[in-house]
Amino acid sequence: MRHPELLLPAGSLPVLKTAVLYGADAVYIGGETFSLRAKAKNFTQEEMRQGIDFAHEHGARVYVTANIFAHEADLADARRYFEEMKTMRPDALLVADPGMFSLARKICPEIPLHISTQANTTNAESMTFWHDLGATRIVTARELSLQEIRQIREEIPPDLEIECFVHGAMCISYSGRCLLSNYFTGRDANRGACTHPCRWKYAVVEETRPGEYMPIVENERGTYVFNSRDLSMIDHLPDLYDAGIDSFKVEGRMKTALYVATAARTYSMAMRDYEKDPSLYAAHLDHYREQISEGTYRRFTTGFFYGKPGADALVYDSNTYLHTYTFLGLSEGMDAREYCLLHQKNKFSVGETIEIMKPDGRNIAVEVRGIYDADGISRPSAPHPGQELHVDLGGEEVLPFDVLRRKEETENR
Repeated sequence: MRHPELLLPAGSLPVLKTAVLYGADAVYIGGETFSLRAKAKNFTQEEMRQGIDFAHEHGARVYVTANIFAHEADLADARRYFEEMKTMRPDALLVADPGMFSLARKICPEIPLHISTQANTTNAESMTFWHDLGATRIVTARELSLQEIRQIREEIPPDLEIECFVHGAMCISYSGRCLLSNYFTGRDANRGACTHPCRWKYAVVEETRPGEYMPIVENERGTYVFNSRDLSMIDHLPDLYDAGIDSFKVEGRMKTALYVATAARTYSMAMRDYEKDPSLYAAHLDHYREQISEGTYRRFTTGFFYGKPGADALVYDSNTYLHTYTFLGLSEGMDAREYCLLHQKNKFSVGETIEIMKPDGRNIAVEVRGIYDADGISRPSAPHPGQELHVDLGGEEVLPFDVLRRKEETENR
């Protein structure tokens, strides 16, 4: 059985390495400019070089996003950026704007070009148009059904690849091309500065009664009328394979290493099982569902894959994530005392039971027996994010890029 690519996001170098080690075949990243995730940490030139080298050493690929819709003032910097890409040699550049596509073709023709979902490509003629210009892959508009993708696959050139989002946050706007953020705040979503107004709580003001706010009540639970559920197709891999999709893409360049590790490990495990024996995949569906829910999410939907989503594709009562685990940090290995070294992300305390999440699928429960700061001073807890810590886990071996997490008693919102 053919193996579609599993494509994971990374907003920083440590998360890129995590994605690769936990099962990603490829990773997409953004530089400090021209990426649609301006608020992500993103990659400096040196970090990008390191990330590409690391991925290639582990048999994975790196795609660099340059998918803003450029204004005239952006083009001079874009030329310089593509000149830098010639020396970086990523495995592809991801673009949406025809002008950015044209510049990339002129300046670094040796780097393959992928067409972003922002270009909202919805039919075989459009895909063939991009292919004729030199594109090697199309990221389909999220509004396509599996039936449409199957039909497109039959009509486009066989060497043109199809990439589809299969997991992660869904944008309320058409193919992610939102105007609300720019209108409300002056921050342009199509240039990487989205303020996520789809997650805000809304009310109605009647024209003749300014200042009199009336809640929009979809039902008794709340008013988040634009707030989409997250996409998850972990239950439907056979249909994705059958549609002829070449790359399964996970959303989330703003997400934590825990989210990326969870998605990479779960989807790669499910894909291996399905390719080995479809009945093995079917037998383990409950396990995949449980595993994928260990990352943050806003409940799940299948998006447009099986037709137009209904009212149940939105979350009306909350705009925050659910999570069953709290991310404590990425291991940086063991120190001389055989304590786990990490820069902590969320608070944890001596005496708690936490888990070591490993790329091979194991989750090892351990007791926190001691916490020491960079000066060797014992601490009862670790309340300050970013602090260097040395954690006594009873001698349990913790390798670099093992994820430390804590299971919560109830699902948090």
